[in-house]
Amino acid sequence: MVIRTLILFLPFSLCAQTFTDRIRLNQIGFYETGPKVAVVTGKTNTGDFFITTTSLRDTVFRGKLGAPVHSLHSDTDGRKADFSELKKTGSFILTVPGLGTSHVFRIGKNILSDVSAASLKAFFFQRASVPLDETFAGKWHRSAGHPDNRVVVHPSAASAGRPAGFVISSPGGWYDAGDYNKYIVNSGITMGTLLSAYEDFPGYYDNLILNIPESGNGLSDILDEVLYNLRWMLTMQDPADGGVYHKCTNALFDGMVMPGVTGETRYVVQKSTAATLDFTAVMAQAARVLKPFSKQLPGLSDSCRRAAIKSWAWGQKNPDVVYDQEKMNKSFKPEIMTGAYGDGQFDDERFWASAELFSTTRDPIYLNVLNTMDQIQFEVPSWDKVAMLGVYTFLRSASYIPASHQPSIEKMKKIIFGLSDRYVSYSQQSAFGVPMGMEKKDFVWGSNSNAANQGILLMYAFRYTGDRKYMDAALSNADYLLGRNATSYCFVTGFGSRSPMHPHHRQSVADGVTEPVPGFLAGGPNPFRQDQCTYAFVETETAYTDDDCSYASNEIAINWNAPAVWLFGALEYQVMKKN
Repeated sequence: MVIRTLILFLPFSLCAQTFTDRIRLNQIGFYETGPKVAVVTGKTNTGDFFITTTSLRDTVFRGKLGAPVHSLHSDTDGRKADFSELKKTGSFILTVPGLGTSHVFRIGKNILSDVSAASLKAFFFQRASVPLDETFAGKWHRSAGHPDNRVVVHPSAASAGRPAGFVISSPGGWYDAGDYNKYIVNSGITMGTLLSAYEDFPGYYDNLILNIPESGNGLSDILDEVLYNLRWMLTMQDPADGGVYHKCTNALFDGMVMPGVTGETRYVVQKSTAATLDFTAVMAQAARVLKPFSKQLPGLSDSCRRAAIKSWAWGQKNPDVVYDQEKMNKSFKPEIMTGAYGDGQFDDERFWASAELFSTTRDPIYLNVLNTMDQIQFEVPSWDKVAMLGVYTFLRSASYIPASHQPSIEKMKKIIFGLSDRYVSYSQQSAFGVPMGMEKKDFVWGSNSNAANQGILLMYAFRYTGDRKYMDAALSNADYLLGRNATSYCFVTGFGSRSPMHPHHRQSVADGVTEPVPGFLAGGPNPFRQDQCTYAFVETETAYTDDDCSYASNEIAINWNAPAVWLFGALEYQVMKKN
């Protein structure tokens, strides 16, 4: 219940509380008109909780903890503290008598605006080939990394016009993750998600200023950032046949040094079907999104469209070229030991590429893929499972799809609603009150991206129904990322009271700055622990360690940040719209 009159002198037992990390909540805060839930873990001797001012002197809300709920993924019991009725704005603390106090959190408007902007600006810090000036990068400024103006064609990628050893120029783009290589496949889902963020919420992103070199040039900053990677991607297409190289990479990973220090030879390697179809989808979507900006970007939309059609043709002629790095290394030298992003199933990439090509060209030939829907597995997107991106795009273009294919549109909506209803149902019975963890497989390498992508799916369900339960569930997954989870971490660097300080991110390790580069979403709990580092906790939802050794749980990656950008922006947009 809300305390209408502030209690100025609280019992000593409440005022004497000390901080406890057993109170898990969104460490940034809550929207004044939205749901507000914390979770108290373990056993407690009381069923009461209080919301107080940060001085602990004034109580603004008191409530009862919910019944204990045992987690499916660790030996943890959670009791919900629901204070959604509290509308007072300001900074507060949640207190459980006899247990302690929470992190400080805020209640107000535009709660996620800062983390929304920072998660997008994180891409600026991943830029290759250019210096990051102090004006824009602050204390994380650095010199230019890999120039990539002399990239060698690896023997696996040799062609008549570009034999082994041929030198091409492939500058720009984003470093993929904690390492300094650039991968088309992972750029695919990343670019698709960021372009969709703008396509879905242009009004929000047109007003989001990041302080990057291009700010104020007549384009949204999100588009400026996307363009930096888009232009690199265009260099990865072989102009002779339209095929796309899988990645631009060192032969071996660099050590924990600043970018470009080692000066190792950079290569483009084998063309692959996955890379080519992901490229097709991105270029087709970019052609559509950039078309209104022909004055600022003369000819670029048309160039993207031509590149998409040419790469699609290569994909049609080469429908099953798998990037098998281990097999490749047996035939070609030097051996390439960086991230493989190997994928042997291409029906999802073909579906996504078809969706983007249809939405851009309106050519009904690209609707043929709808006849294959029953053979495709639709699930929350990941770098090797992108069919759902096609669903989102087909639904955006539903009004242009002939009546004969409308049953497919209805089927896509049922896919979204079916999954979303399961997430809502699970969140109501989970120990942390979130959709994340509905299935054990949610907790894999980059598990936090699953939480963000689930939030995106739920927001699409909200878009097509207007049912607030879907947006509330999406918001609860944002709460999960920002502190309401089994680890007690706010997983975005530079935010919250307890966030990662030692991500597996070479720049953050080597730059001599104590704080890591801000705005990056850490990978999150991963019980498989492929890095063999020491983990204090190893249960499914607690297997996370804030150590730069831990690439399996504490790396950063562009495809993890992108859905966080979309989700935080979508939630901010809804609040802005409401106000």
